[in-house]
Amino acid sequence: MFRQWIAIFKKDSLMDRAYQRSFKMLDITQTMFMKAKASLRQREDCEVDLRVKETDKEVNSFEREVRRMVFNHLAVAGTINLPSGFTLISIIIDIERIGDYAKNMVELALDHPGKLHGGALEGEISRIEEALEGNFSQTKKCFEEGKGDTALELLKKYAWVNNLCDQIVEDIVKEKDKTIGPGDAAALALYTRWLKRINSHLRNITTSVVNPFDRIGFEPKNM
Repeated sequence: MFRQWIAIFKKDSLMDRAYQRSFKMLDITQTMFMKAKASLRQREDCEVDLRVKETDKEVNSFEREVRRMVFNHLAVAGTINLPSGFTLISIIIDIERIGDYAKNMVELALDHPGKLHGGALEGEISRIEEALEGNFSQTKKCFEEGKGDTALELLKKYAWVNNLCDQIVEDIVKEKDKTIGPGDAAALALYTRWLKRINSHLRNITTSVVNPFDRIGFEPKNM
Protein backbone atom coordinates (compact mmCIF):
# COMPACT_ATOMS: atom_id res chain seq x y z
CA MET A 1 0.00 0.00 0.00
CA PHE A 2 2.71 2.50 0.96
CA ARG A 3 4.54 2.00 -2.33
CA GLN A 4 1.28 2.94 -4.09
CA TRP A 5 1.18 6.10 -2.00
CA ILE A 6 4.76 6.90 -3.01
CA ALA A 7 3.62 6.67 -6.62
CA ILE A 8 0.83 9.12 -5.79
CA PHE A 9 3.31 11.52 -4.19
CA LYS A 10 5.55 11.45 -7.25
CA LYS A 11 2.68 12.15 -9.65
CA ASP A 12 1.80 15.42 -7.94
CA SER A 13 4.45 18.13 -7.60
CA LEU A 14 2.97 19.52 -4.39
CA MET A 15 2.75 16.13 -2.67
CA ASP A 16 6.20 15.16 -3.95
CA ARG A 17 7.68 18.33 -2.43
CA ALA A 18 5.96 17.51 0.86
CA TYR A 19 7.26 13.93 0.71
CA GLN A 20 10.82 15.09 -0.02
CA ARG A 21 10.58 17.64 2.78
CA SER A 22 9.93 14.82 5.24
CA PHE A 23 13.29 13.28 4.29
CA LYS A 24 14.95 16.60 5.01
CA MET A 25 13.22 16.74 8.39
CA LEU A 26 14.49 13.25 9.25
CA ASP A 27 18.06 14.27 8.36
CA ILE A 28 17.79 17.42 10.47
CA THR A 29 16.37 15.63 13.51
CA GLN A 30 19.06 12.95 13.29
CA THR A 31 21.72 15.68 13.37
CA MET A 32 19.90 17.34 16.27
CA PHE A 33 19.92 14.07 18.20
CA MET A 34 23.63 13.51 17.62
CA LYS A 35 24.53 17.04 18.71
CA ALA A 36 22.24 16.93 21.74
CA LYS A 37 23.69 13.58 22.80
CA ALA A 38 27.21 14.95 22.45
CA SER A 39 26.34 18.00 24.57
CA LEU A 40 24.93 15.87 27.38
CA ARG A 41 26.98 12.70 27.26
CA GLN A 42 30.34 13.45 25.67
CA ARG A 43 31.44 16.83 27.02
CA GLU A 44 32.98 17.55 30.41
CA ASP A 45 33.31 21.31 29.84
CA CYS A 46 29.60 22.22 30.13
CA GLU A 47 29.64 23.58 26.57
CA VAL A 48 26.27 23.04 24.91
CA ASP A 49 25.34 23.24 21.23
CA LEU A 50 22.53 25.78 21.46
CA ARG A 51 21.98 25.60 17.69
CA VAL A 52 19.87 22.51 18.36
CA LYS A 53 17.18 24.72 19.90
CA GLU A 54 17.25 27.02 16.87
CA THR A 55 17.10 24.06 14.51
CA ASP A 56 14.00 22.84 16.33
CA LYS A 57 12.25 26.00 15.13
CA GLU A 58 13.25 25.09 11.56
CA VAL A 59 11.73 21.62 11.96
CA ASN A 60 8.51 23.18 13.27
CA SER A 61 8.43 25.46 10.22
CA PHE A 62 8.88 22.47 7.90
CA GLU A 63 6.00 20.67 9.64
CA ARG A 64 3.67 23.60 9.03
CA GLU A 65 4.83 23.79 5.41
CA VAL A 66 4.12 20.10 4.80
CA ARG A 67 0.68 20.43 6.35
CA ARG A 68 -0.12 23.34 4.03
CA MET A 69 1.11 21.41 0.99
CA VAL A 70 -0.99 18.36 1.85
CA PHE A 71 -4.05 20.45 2.64
CA ASN A 72 -3.78 22.40 -0.62
CA HIS A 73 -3.33 19.18 -2.57
CA LEU A 74 -6.37 17.53 -0.99
CA ALA A 75 -8.47 20.67 -1.50
CA VAL A 76 -7.90 20.25 -5.25
CA ALA A 77 -7.64 16.46 -5.64
CA GLY A 78 -10.55 15.57 -3.39
CA THR A 79 -10.97 12.60 -1.05
CA ILE A 80 -9.31 9.96 -3.22
CA ASN A 81 -5.87 10.79 -1.78
CA LEU A 82 -6.97 11.29 1.82
CA PRO A 83 -5.20 8.15 3.20
CA SER A 84 -1.83 9.06 1.66
CA GLY A 85 -2.14 12.69 2.75
CA PHE A 86 -3.11 11.82 6.33
CA THR A 87 -0.30 9.26 6.53
CA LEU A 88 2.30 11.82 5.47
CA ILE A 89 1.01 14.29 8.08
CA SER A 90 1.17 11.56 10.72
CA ILE A 91 4.78 10.86 9.78
CA ILE A 92 5.94 14.47 9.96
CA ILE A 93 4.29 14.82 13.38
CA ASP A 94 6.45 11.93 14.60
CA ILE A 95 9.54 13.57 13.09
CA GLU A 96 8.74 16.89 14.77
CA ARG A 97 8.39 15.14 18.13
CA ILE A 98 11.91 13.74 17.75
CA GLY A 99 13.17 17.30 17.36
CA ASP A 100 11.38 18.25 20.58
CA TYR A 101 13.17 15.51 22.52
CA ALA A 102 16.54 16.57 21.10
CA LYS A 103 15.79 20.09 22.30
CA ASN A 104 14.88 18.69 25.74
CA MET A 105 18.27 16.99 25.88
CA VAL A 106 20.06 20.26 25.22
CA GLU A 107 18.02 21.97 27.94
CA LEU A 108 19.00 19.16 30.32
CA ALA A 109 22.67 19.56 29.32
CA LEU A 110 22.43 23.25 30.24
CA ASP A 111 21.33 22.31 33.76
CA HIS A 112 23.65 19.34 34.25
CA PRO A 113 27.25 20.08 35.31
CA GLY A 114 29.54 18.37 32.84
CA LYS A 115 29.27 14.96 31.22
CA LEU A 116 26.37 12.74 32.27
CA HIS A 117 27.82 9.38 33.32
CA GLY A 118 25.72 6.24 33.47
CA GLY A 119 27.59 4.46 36.25
CA ALA A 120 26.86 0.74 36.22
CA LEU A 121 24.22 1.42 33.53
CA GLU A 122 26.68 3.03 31.14
CA GLY A 123 27.05 -0.01 28.88
CA GLU A 124 23.32 -0.45 28.43
CA ILE A 125 22.70 3.25 27.80
CA SER A 126 25.52 3.33 25.23
CA ARG A 127 24.01 0.28 23.53
CA ILE A 128 20.68 2.12 23.20
CA GLU A 129 22.36 5.25 21.85
CA GLU A 130 24.17 3.18 19.21
CA ALA A 131 20.92 1.46 18.26
CA LEU A 132 19.15 4.79 17.76
CA GLU A 133 21.91 6.03 15.48
CA GLY A 134 21.38 2.97 13.29
CA ASN A 135 17.60 3.20 13.50
CA PHE A 136 17.59 6.77 12.16
CA SER A 137 19.37 5.94 8.90
CA GLN A 138 17.54 2.64 8.40
CA THR A 139 14.15 4.24 9.06
CA LYS A 140 14.82 6.88 6.42
CA LYS A 141 15.83 4.22 3.88
CA CYS A 142 12.75 2.15 4.71
CA PHE A 143 10.54 5.23 4.36
CA GLU A 144 12.09 6.09 0.98
CA GLU A 145 11.80 2.58 -0.46
CA GLY A 146 8.41 1.69 1.02
CA LYS A 147 9.18 -2.02 1.23
CA GLY A 148 6.99 -3.90 3.68
CA ASP A 149 9.43 -6.76 4.32
CA THR A 150 12.22 -4.30 5.10
CA ALA A 151 9.93 -2.44 7.51
CA LEU A 152 9.03 -5.65 9.37
CA GLU A 153 12.70 -6.59 9.70
CA LEU A 154 13.50 -3.13 11.04
CA LEU A 155 10.69 -3.25 13.59
CA LYS A 156 11.92 -6.63 14.84
CA LYS A 157 15.55 -5.51 14.91
CA TYR A 158 14.99 -2.69 17.41
CA ALA A 159 12.05 -4.14 19.36
CA TRP A 160 14.31 -4.61 22.39
CA VAL A 161 15.17 -0.92 22.80
CA ASN A 162 12.01 0.25 24.57
CA ASN A 163 12.05 -2.68 26.98
CA LEU A 164 15.65 -1.97 27.94
CA CYS A 165 14.84 1.72 28.46
CA ASP A 166 12.04 0.74 30.85
CA GLN A 167 14.39 -1.59 32.72
CA ILE A 168 17.03 1.13 33.10
CA VAL A 169 14.50 3.59 34.51
CA GLU A 170 13.29 0.91 36.93
CA ASP A 171 16.88 0.22 38.03
CA ILE A 172 17.45 3.94 38.61
CA VAL A 173 14.28 4.28 40.69
CA LYS A 174 15.23 1.22 42.75
CA GLU A 175 18.75 2.65 43.25
CA LYS A 176 20.48 -0.44 41.90
CA ASP A 177 23.68 1.61 41.56
CA LYS A 178 24.25 3.43 44.86
CA THR A 179 27.12 5.45 43.35
CA ILE A 180 24.74 7.49 41.17
CA GLY A 181 23.81 10.71 42.97
CA PRO A 182 20.26 12.12 42.96
CA GLY A 183 21.01 14.75 40.30
CA ASP A 184 22.55 12.23 37.92
CA ALA A 185 19.75 9.75 38.67
CA ALA A 186 17.08 12.29 37.71
CA ALA A 187 18.98 13.27 34.56
CA LEU A 188 19.56 9.64 33.53
CA ALA A 189 15.91 8.74 34.04
CA LEU A 190 14.78 11.69 31.91
CA TYR A 191 17.37 11.01 29.23
CA THR A 192 16.52 7.31 29.03
CA ARG A 193 12.82 8.08 28.77
CA TRP A 194 13.53 10.47 25.89
CA LEU A 195 15.62 7.83 24.14
CA LYS A 196 12.64 5.51 24.39
CA ARG A 197 10.30 8.14 22.94
CA ILE A 198 12.65 8.85 20.02
CA ASN A 199 12.84 5.15 19.26
CA SER A 200 9.04 4.90 19.49
CA HIS A 201 8.56 7.75 17.00
CA LEU A 202 11.01 6.13 14.59
CA ARG A 203 9.03 2.91 14.91
CA ASN A 204 5.80 4.79 14.24
CA ILE A 205 7.28 6.00 10.96
CA THR A 206 8.29 2.46 10.05
CA THR A 207 4.82 1.08 10.82
CA SER A 208 3.38 3.50 8.25
CA VAL A 209 5.07 1.39 5.57
CA VAL A 210 3.24 -1.81 6.54
CA ASN A 211 0.07 -0.68 8.32
CA PRO A 212 -3.12 1.02 7.11
CA PHE A 213 -3.64 4.56 8.37
CA ASP A 214 -5.73 3.56 11.39
CA ARG A 215 -2.97 1.23 12.66
CA ILE A 216 0.04 3.54 12.27
CA GLY A 217 2.02 3.44 15.50
CA PHE A 218 0.82 -0.06 16.40
CA GLU A 219 2.65 -3.36 15.94
CA PRO A 220 1.79 -5.02 12.61
CA LYS A 221 -0.55 -7.94 12.99
CA ASN A 222 1.89 -10.30 11.23
CA MET A 223 4.81 -9.61 13.63
